[in-house]
Amino acid sequence: MNTSPYHLFHGYGIELEYMLVDKDTLNVRPIADDLLKYELGEIGSDFENGLITWSNELVMHVIELKSTQPESDLAGLEKAFSRNISRINTILEEWNAMLMPSAAHPFMDPFTETKLWPHGNNEVYELYNKIFDCSGHGWSNLQSTHLNLPFSGDEEFAKLHAAVRIILPLLPALCASSPILDGKLSGMLDTRLLYYKSNQSKIPTITGYVIPEAVFSYDEYEKTIYSAIEKDIAPFNLENILDPVWVNSRGAIARFDRGSIEIRIMDVQECPAADLAIVNLVVELLKALVNGKFCSVQDQMKMDTHVLAALLDKTSLSGRQTQIDDLPYLAAFGLSSPATAGELWKHILTKIPATTFYEKKWQSVIHTLLDQGSLSERIINSLHQDNSPDRIKSIFKELSVCLAENRMFVP
Repeated sequence: MNTSPYHLFHGYGIELEYMLVDKDTLNVRPIADDLLKYELGEIGSDFENGLITWSNELVMHVIELKSTQPESDLAGLEKAFSRNISRINTILEEWNAMLMPSAAHPFMDPFTETKLWPHGNNEVYELYNKIFDCSGHGWSNLQSTHLNLPFSGDEEFAKLHAAVRIILPLLPALCASSPILDGKLSGMLDTRLLYYKSNQSKIPTITGYVIPEAVFSYDEYEKTIYSAIEKDIAPFNLENILDPVWVNSRGAIARFDRGSIEIRIMDVQECPAADLAIVNLVVELLKALVNGKFCSVQDQMKMDTHVLAALLDKTSLSGRQTQIDDLPYLAAFGLSSPATAGELWKHILTKIPATTFYEKKWQSVIHTLLDQGSLSERIINSLHQDNSPDRIKSIFKELSVCLAENRMFVP
């Protein structure tokens, strides 16, 4: 286990994934290699542009923007993400293409339109495709926001992991942005998580219950999670291409090699302002939990994985309207009676001082999410019960404008 130079909450790694689509039809455009080549002068996987690095993903119609190094200035990262989005959109005009947000393309057919990244170091992608068939929605049609949180040593890991586990089920109430697949409403607000949970079910230990097991040291994590993954992937990993450390696909994964926990279940939003506002709130809630503001770390450690996983399934379906009846879970946040996920978030906000928000406008973003709903809810409401292809296209074109202008989608 390496020791991280960063201690708890001393810096954050943020990753945002976006689709490359045609400006007129919104059909996916598998041109990530062309975009990166435009800046690099040759085919490559990463273009470092100051605070932000552009990277390829598994599929050719997705580009990832990520903080080049851990950063503590989240407001500065928001501006940097927005500048890079503008730069990319300018370049993409050459192909009549643009970036489109949200966690799932609303009408892409992944079985006919998927093109995997074919360039350097793609042997991992090829092996994943051989094992799982990466042409389905859970592989080639999903975009997320990843938040990397640092820790140094087992004591810090234990506190952070305990806090992360209990907030994961609440995240879809804020972050869901994937209500439409195959041109129709799926019936879920966070459809991406349905596929996230099941797309590697051939080897169940890779994802587990999405909620990580209650383990709070490197040795315990190695014994409980990494060893199980290593054993189960062995029949498919004859050339030792896959490493259990990064094959691990729980909703939050521990990377002891770099001293961080990466939260992976947040759907990407319509603009960096929304993503960074959510990240800011998540960070402040985690700080409060780690410091025992709501309940003790020991009580957090006792939270049952199956209870948390069942709640995550519910919030993925119904978001902030999800009824939470588990009293021990509610008590962990200082509530003594049943509440909806949205009501719980509003309660949490009363315990987090407004001064902890780096940007005053982010308070407005969070209130929009809790009063008007997640992006999924706002997309559904803006359909006005018209689920026609033209109506869906018009909404997602507007979302692309929101991304370009770094503003929220308010129907």
